[in-house]
Amino acid sequence: MAEKKFEWYVLRAISGKEAKVKEVLDAAVKNTDLGKYVSEVLIPTEKVSVTRGGKKVTKDRTLFSGYVFVKAIMTGEVQYELRNTSNVIDFLRGRAKNSEPESLRESEVMRMLGAADALNESPEAAEDSYLVGEAVKVTAGPFTGFSGVVKEVNGDRHKLKVEVKIFGRATDLELENSQVERE
Repeated sequence: MAEKKFEWYVLRAISGKEAKVKEVLDAAVKNTDLGKYVSEVLIPTEKVSVTRGGKKVTKDRTLFSGYVFVKAIMTGEVQYELRNTSNVIDFLRGRAKNSEPESLRESEVMRMLGAADALNESPEAAEDSYLVGEAVKVTAGPFTGFSGVVKEVNGDRHKLKVEVKIFGRATDLELENSQVERE
């Protein structure tokens, strides 16, 4: 029999309980023989900037809600242990009933890991994508509610120069990216 190798599998978990599943599996890998067959447990996340109470807060958001990725050598005992972990529904499988858990293709894994890495490296990339001439609305600060046009983008400082009309006159404002949104 050919020696099995580590492959990526997807566990379906109760949505919102992915971190708990990862915690339980990590403890089992560390403290039991499961560590010989499971090399990695992963929940891809991205960093998201949210404004709460006027303060900018960065938090992690799960990319694939309800899924936990496991790199394992799939044997009967390992499959049983993973499936019967608390908050785990089952494996993501093929279309056939009672089929074996289907491993991910290497290209799918690389795409998933690459996407997660790219999002974590530049959490503000989505915010920095304003273009000169783009219409925006001010969402924070003393000029909340005013609409204007982006005149200048300073990506290094995460600031924009926006021209708004105040009492019929064009006025330039220097605002942070988090203080505006697209119209």
